Amino acid sequence: MSLNNTDERVSLKKIKGMAEWIQLHLKKGMMHSMLFIVIIFVLLLALFKSIFYTILPGEAGVRWRRFYGGTQVDRVYSEGWNVIAPYDKMYIYNIRIQELSHEMDVLTKNGLKVHLNLSIRYAPKVNLLALLHQKVGPDYPNAVIIPEVEAVLREIIGTMDVEDIYTTGRVLIVEAINKAIEQVAQRYIDVDDVLIKSIELPESVAKAIRYKMEQKQLMEAHDFIVEKEKKEAERKRIEAVGVKDYNKIVEGSISDKIIDWKSIQATLELSKSNNAKVIVVGAGKRGLPIIGEIPMDASTVIKESQDEEKRMGTVEKKDSVQ
Repeated sequence: MSLNNTDERVSLKKIKGMAEWIQLHLKKGMMHSMLFIVIIFVLLLALFKSIFYTILPGEAGVRWRRFYGGTQVDRVYSEGWNVIAPYDKMYIYNIRIQELSHEMDVLTKNGLKVHLNLSIRYAPKVNLLALLHQKVGPDYPNAVIIPEVEAVLREIIGTMDVEDIYTTGRVLIVEAINKAIEQVAQRYIDVDDVLIKSIELPESVAKAIRYKMEQKQLMEAHDFIVEKEKKEAERKRIEAVGVKDYNKIVEGSISDKIIDWKSIQATLELSKSNNAKVIVVGAGKRGLPIIGEIPMDASTVIKESQDEEKRMGTVEKKDSVQ
């Protein structure tokens, strides 16, 4: 009986010791697990910006792989949340149309300096963005666009006079800019337009050109006035011929009797007026009074003369019958 109790005590001690050993190791394992989780969390927090990339609207990304060939040219990452390995890197580009202001000085054919103020609108080609990153880099506006535009403008303006630039040379400049746009398009970039905001010439040259243009406008104005006066003289000559022909017609259709009759009628009308009158009597060889103006419209005079002749003819016939 005592032997059995002793065995039981030994077994209980072993079990208790084993339980303590397990509990101790569990505590150690839990501490290790907690420590591992904390380490992972700290690493994730430290590498968060290197693993998780948010690409905003109007942007695109190019991935650079450290251990797998560098720039990934077969894929362009679109907007949204993207996850990559922490040892890789994501380059984010603005793919919207952007505006770049640029000022430059160029020399003309005569060696005079001209200041240009340009506005360049551009955007990278999205499907070739990885190649643009690999071949040129993020600073592509200053590396490609500006040098190409400057080179073409210097070439074309260097063959022009200052006056041509100030007047008719803009057409050639636009053609040169279009040529530059074509060249830039071969470098994975779309140039929407290149605008010339202003062209500034040396003040003395600009003043001389303005004076010359003003004198030219004055000369053209004088030529216009001379041409106008020539046409006015021609018009008056034609008008004079018409008046002359009119007077011939009227002179041939008005007789002395009609004039006497119109004078008598005018005198009668004047006598009916209540206004004060001045009448000069005895004018002309027939002694008719001179009074104001007598309407001498050709058609009216001719019609009245015809009526008068008919009336006079009727009176003469009556007198002959009597």
